[in-house]
Amino acid sequence: MKLIQHLVLAVSASLFTLPALAATLDIHGVKVEDSATINGVKLQLNGAGTRYKGPFKVYVADIYASKKISSLDELVAAPGPKRLTMTMLRDVEAGPLGKLLTRGIEDNTPRAEMSKLIPGLIRMGDIFSSNKMMVAGDVILLDWIPGTGMITTFRGKVQGEPFKEPAFFKAMMSIWLGPSPADWRLKDALLGL
Repeated sequence: MKLIQHLVLAVSASLFTLPALAATLDIHGVKVEDSATINGVKLQLNGAGTRYKGPFKVYVADIYASKKISSLDELVAAPGPKRLTMTMLRDVEAGPLGKLLTRGIEDNTPRAEMSKLIPGLIRMGDIFSSNKMMVAGDVILLDWIPGTGMITTFRGKVQGEPFKEPAFFKAMMSIWLGPSPADWRLKDALLGL
């Protein structure tokens, strides 16, 4: 009888620890949690993957939303906050990375809409330029908070004022989820495909 009780306790204990073990992904040494809380709202991990530039691993990205999304439009339409995280895997000059992000927006935004994005692009360029260098382990958070806008956080510090325009947030997310993403494999990973 005691043996059965011990077995039941051991199996029960292992069942409670399994979800805790499965709660974190490890991608190239970057811990990706299965949820994130933003502005008091718990979000679920939608997907995560690695951004490659040629053969080099540049960063791990992950997206969190209030519900499962499978496209850029679904992300933008999802209620509540959203988050895209980039964790650097190598040292990268911030200025050139900022220019690549701008090019990513240009590749995914109709020309007629680009003129409206210029003030935001200049501000985002300033953020990258002022930080000079990103080193392996640095984390960039792009959080969309309804009523506030997109907050950019680098090394745990908020960078400037929020980008209030929903169109700018959509343009930023199009870099990864648009029709011409920076990396197709990363797009599929972020969408959980």
